[in-house]
Amino acid sequence: MTAYNLIVQGEDVSTPDLKSLYALAEASAIERVADQAFRLPNADPDKKGEVAAHCDAASLDYAFVPAGRKLSDFKLIAMDMDSTVITIECLDEIADFVGKKAEVSAITEAAMRGEITDWKESFRRRVALLAGLDQTAMQRVYDERLKLTPGAEQLIAAAKKSGIKLVLVSGGFTFFTSRLKARLGFDYEFSNTIEIADGKFTGMVLGDLVDGEAKAQHVTRVMRELGIDKEQAVAIGDGANDLRMMGEVGVGIAFHANPVVRAQATYALSHVGLEGVVNLFAA
Repeated sequence: MTAYNLIVQGEDVSTPDLKSLYALAEASAIERVADQAFRLPNADPDKKGEVAAHCDAASLDYAFVPAGRKLSDFKLIAMDMDSTVITIECLDEIADFVGKKAEVSAITEAAMRGEITDWKESFRRRVALLAGLDQTAMQRVYDERLKLTPGAEQLIAAAKKSGIKLVLVSGGFTFFTSRLKARLGFDYEFSNTIEIADGKFTGMVLGDLVDGEAKAQHVTRVMRELGIDKEQAVAIGDGANDLRMMGEVGVGIAFHANPVVRAQATYALSHVGLEGVVNLFAA
């Protein structure tokens, strides 16, 4: 019978909350994993409902993780870019330079919630609004607005230490993924190329779009080429277009995601940064 650890983490994990969760999960101990992350060994996964209710009320993340599972057990981690590795949606920020951020953001949010069934069409609609904008807008977004998500560098460093291959797969633009690949040390990057003519956006995208299906295909192809089994791979994302990718791996992690994505993920992190992934699988 599989034994489980209950991993509890948040911005501020109080002692009373830990004691309550220890009792609710019928765990055998409380062990500190990191500053605000704790392991409760031998927790009863059948108590998930009670644990979830308590953690939701206390703004804590929780996960029932098989005992002994370590980050080094995995060989590949695939990550979405916008609102996952970085804190912004690049397309929305570019649109701000033509005064259309609100309009583009509304479409982006609907697509991330899964309310727009044709993601490719929604993406083309958003890119079309950029027609005529000077290409320097992308560099300005990168220099002035792009910030790494808290914990991103910690997760990447831990993955590299364990020899894990890193894949950055995005429905955004190669302008950003290529720079982040070089900056952070990703092994692979897949994204879309926006068309530019005479130094300005045409409002079109070159080649096939990287939608949810393409994300899954890119990840599975890399896994196949490297001889990595499904159970040895992790995918992290925040939107509906990440669900296919998350379904192709052993562990799908919903990161600050909407309820649709959280419901289908293996684990959900809604209150901590990407260091929370390291804490899930701390030895």
